[in-house]
Amino acid sequence: MKTSAVVLERPQQLALRPLDLEEPGAEDLVVDIEWSGISTGTEKLLWNGRMPMFPGMGYPLVPGYESVGRVRSAGAKAGLNPGQRVFVPGARCYGEVRGLFGGAASRLVVPAHRVFTLEESAGEEAVLLALAATAYHAVAMGGRREPIVPPELIIGHGVLGRLLARMTVAAGCEPPTVWETNPMRQEGAQGYRVLKPADDPRRDYRAIYDVSGDCSILDTAIARLRKGGEVVLAGFYSEPLQFLFPPAFMREAQIRTAAEWERADMLAVKELTAAGRFSLDGLITHIDAPTHAADAYRTAFDDAGCLKMVLDWREMQ
Repeated sequence: MKTSAVVLERPQQLALRPLDLEEPGAEDLVVDIEWSGISTGTEKLLWNGRMPMFPGMGYPLVPGYESVGRVRSAGAKAGLNPGQRVFVPGARCYGEVRGLFGGAASRLVVPAHRVFTLEESAGEEAVLLALAATAYHAVAMGGRREPIVPPELIIGHGVLGRLLARMTVAAGCEPPTVWETNPMRQEGAQGYRVLKPADDPRRDYRAIYDVSGDCSILDTAIARLRKGGEVVLAGFYSEPLQFLFPPAFMREAQIRTAAEWERADMLAVKELTAAGRFSLDGLITHIDAPTHAADAYRTAFDDAGCLKMVLDWREMQ
């Protein structure tokens, strides 16, 4: 089988290319992708050539870990039926072309245990489930024994910041304050307030969650903590982070890293959205065809008015 896939040949060189798919096994699914999202965090780092090295890193690669599609065929042990709509958090099925993260393709092969079933009514907004699960993981931390303080301040009002703020409000916690310096991203709050940092006088936050990915954020955040307060690093950081010790010492500051979401986080987010307690609406601002992929990725990375870019693959099936 063949597929059409977005291939990042090297930093800042991207094309839509036909690729051979690996043969599916008994526990695999063949999925026709309907929509895939473009990440302005990790995928932007891949585009810029600034992604830190880790297993599987290298070019050429197929990006994408936010895909929604339908099962085209299922192996004898896959446990799903053709026609089922699923969320796919990436795939590695392109032979010598790396799947990192492998979801930006018209068709792909993926082990059935990696996908998440969706309701028939799910549309393009379902590509946001991975980011929503990331936000959930930051505040749930896989059932950690010690209590988690929900965000009182969120730094960054992109999609992840908005999802984290919405989740905090939906949980019945005190609505957080959100910092945003870009005027184009200061609108759209739902039940919380968005301020410029200079307009926020508060310096006694118990929990500050950074989703900006700003590698210099720690000194700014620590200065706004109460004694014993916590900074949660929920973005993705391409450079070393450092901070001045005396202010952190005086506040007995805690610093926590929120890692990648886990299956339990995704299942929890699916349940919240199905119950109507948490909304993914209003966050996708741009949709384009895969044939315009090069322009779509540049818009996603460079246009501050673009919260979320989605590629619509349906005409390529």
